[in-house]
Amino acid sequence: MAFNTLILGAGAAGLICAAEAGENTLVIDHAKAPGEKIRISGGGRCNFTNLYTEPGNFLSGNPHFCKSALSRYTQWDFIDKVDRHGIAWHEKTLGQLFCDGKSTQIVTMLVDEARGAGADLWLSTRLMDLSHDGARFHATLERDGARIAITARNLVLATGGKSIPKMGATGLAYEIARQFGHALTEIRPALVPFTFSGAPFADLAGTAVPVRAACDGTSFDEAALFTHRGLSGPAILQISSFWREGSAITLDLAPGAALIDTLREHRRTHGRRNLTTELGAHLPARLVTHLATKLDLTGNLADHSDAALARIMGALRGWSLKPTGTEGYRTAEVTLGGIDTAGLSSKTMESAHLPGLYAIGEAVDVTGWLGGYNFQWAWSSGWAAGQAIAQKT
Repeated sequence: MAFNTLILGAGAAGLICAAEAGENTLVIDHAKAPGEKIRISGGGRCNFTNLYTEPGNFLSGNPHFCKSALSRYTQWDFIDKVDRHGIAWHEKTLGQLFCDGKSTQIVTMLVDEARGAGADLWLSTRLMDLSHDGARFHATLERDGARIAITARNLVLATGGKSIPKMGATGLAYEIARQFGHALTEIRPALVPFTFSGAPFADLAGTAVPVRAACDGTSFDEAALFTHRGLSGPAILQISSFWREGSAITLDLAPGAALIDTLREHRRTHGRRNLTTELGAHLPARLVTHLATKLDLTGNLADHSDAALARIMGALRGWSLKPTGTEGYRTAEVTLGGIDTAGLSSKTMESAHLPGLYAIGEAVDVTGWLGGYNFQWAWSSGWAAGQAIAQKT
């Protein structure tokens, strides 16, 4: 069987690419259903983009690489697509857009557009062998227990990274990229909870607190969540992309200068109030109890001088913690690193080593922040590749 384009992966990037690539396109996926990561994202409502998407929200060995695709297919373009399909949505926080209904609406929209453009979708299909003869790709697929040989002028790597292996994530895109001469950057779990040895926060499990989490000169102001294994929550997931083994992170439990002023004022007006009682009005009580012995939070407000209060605030605003590791790909929302962008066109996502080979989405060394940015990269890079293929046809 001969196709113009073979797309490996029926996820976000692969499906939008199929809708743009033109007729005689085949999309395959080993899963039983398309868009599985879309389906589970955002608590089942899909955080499908972010209003404030810009290149600075992405990590890459080449921070300029993502600019072309993001500027040519923007968050506004995808919002327009969602609106045209009658999918209701809302902004949650920090520009994050979610479906009012189920995330399967996004999957249905993408599948309908791909099929409407003439693409075929084969699920429960595995790639068994792949080669290139100088003009076309030759692939052996396994479907319904049978081996099927196909050829394609174009091959799109849209299988994502290694995050969430229970959903079938593999390093297939990396293996194929290497096969055809592409280099890989360092690959590691990102947007992932931290773990600590000895369960130091077991007494705090389930406690959330607004923090400023910092590491390696970068910080995020969002919530942290203490768990039996360590730390999670939006601020922690964000900063995990900047952390490396052996490094410490810093938590500011009282971002801003207001708390120290409040403590001084209440020392004047309520000096007999217990210090932990006062702190418990501003921080979770369980967290104050946890920190009481570590920071010597004893006595009443009146017992503490300006210097003593400043020392306590310094500790609360600069709590240094050294994670043992992370929960790994098992719970990571995305893979950091991937196919080196030096071997790809930033405009078309096409290989500089092998014309007709494309890499898009999470497989590429472009990783977004938490909050819909990685989906927008999938839409933008997938659209760019699909447009390039259509223009060659």
